[in-house]
Amino acid sequence: MTSLLAKYAAKLAATGLIAPGDVLMAALDDELISALLLARPSGVYQAVMAELARQALADGSASITPGDCETRTFLHDLPVVDGLSAEGVVQALRQRKGCVILHKGEALVASFGTVSPEQAYVTMSSMCFACFVAYFAEHLRRARLGTLTPERRAAFSRVTALLPLDRGEIDGMPDLLPGPFESEDAAREAMIQAGRHTVEYGLVDSYFGNISYRLGDTILISQTGSSLDELGPCIDPCRLDGSSCAGITASSEYSAHKAVYEAEMAGAGARAILHGHPRFSVILSLDCERLDCPNLGECHRACDTPRAVVDDSCGLSVPIVPGEVGTGPFGLCNTLPPALNATTGGKRGAIVYGHGLFTLGAADFRDAFASLMDVEHFCRAEYFRRVAELGG
Repeated sequence: MTSLLAKYAAKLAATGLIAPGDVLMAALDDELISALLLARPSGVYQAVMAELARQALADGSASITPGDCETRTFLHDLPVVDGLSAEGVVQALRQRKGCVILHKGEALVASFGTVSPEQAYVTMSSMCFACFVAYFAEHLRRARLGTLTPERRAAFSRVTALLPLDRGEIDGMPDLLPGPFESEDAAREAMIQAGRHTVEYGLVDSYFGNISYRLGDTILISQTGSSLDELGPCIDPCRLDGSSCAGITASSEYSAHKAVYEAEMAGAGARAILHGHPRFSVILSLDCERLDCPNLGECHRACDTPRAVVDDSCGLSVPIVPGEVGTGPFGLCNTLPPALNATTGGKRGAIVYGHGLFTLGAADFRDAFASLMDVEHFCRAEYFRRVAELGG
């Protein structure tokens, strides 16, 4: 158990969510494992969470309500506790998987796991992602509404000064294995490599994200709840004809991957799908000029406004589509395939509203990874261009 606690404490530091040593993790290891995490976020995460916590306490809501898909699905909202008190934290954790604590002007995060320390780590990571998206999306929304105050602008300047550099700009593309892959072992090796780099480059958080490769009539896909940087044994072979039961443990977005491949087999024939949650790609998906749209609140399910991320200088044209996890009428298996199938060229992808970016690779993960990086790089620059244009 001690080694597990150390592992997830190290992962939090490695991803830049905390400074080394700024986390306490404890666990009871009996018939049922219970784990508790208390951490001080660092850098830009500290700044945005402290700002959001102060706002939540000032307006009386005592909660942060991000609009990203993971928050809607798993976290719902993030309780804010005023001061570091056991009673306040326990009460908040009875309601939700984690909470934000404002203590002496700084933000702390508490989370727990009922089965393993990994659950506490995942919740902490997800909360950092959700608060990052919530803060920057809200600033752009206020800029569009013309309600930014001098205090808000000053806080925004302090926050943006803490943003880490774009990993892709520093290191460029990782050296990924070339395809097409003719054996399951080769495809698995490529998936493990691409998944690890997706996490290392900050293009996905915790274990939200998935990856797959079509090998003949079989789809190799990451398992539900698997960490992309630890795929090893967590890849399932699922036959397109449904004769395999491996789909039971496959990613919750398996139905969307399957539908994309079936559409691709009649067209361009992409063999690789990489799905990450690049932060600014998600933030831009939440931005819309239709401030009086009658469908506000239903954007993630049934947005009827065609939108896209477009950069004519490099031939980038990535649609933004609604879609929910699953196979319902608004499921990704219905909205994602036509959006991806309509894209052409070397940068094929689609952003799902408030969710993340899906990219395609013709023969391997090199095109898919490059698209993931390039779209996020453009979205980051485009975000600040829009803010500046709106006087933010």
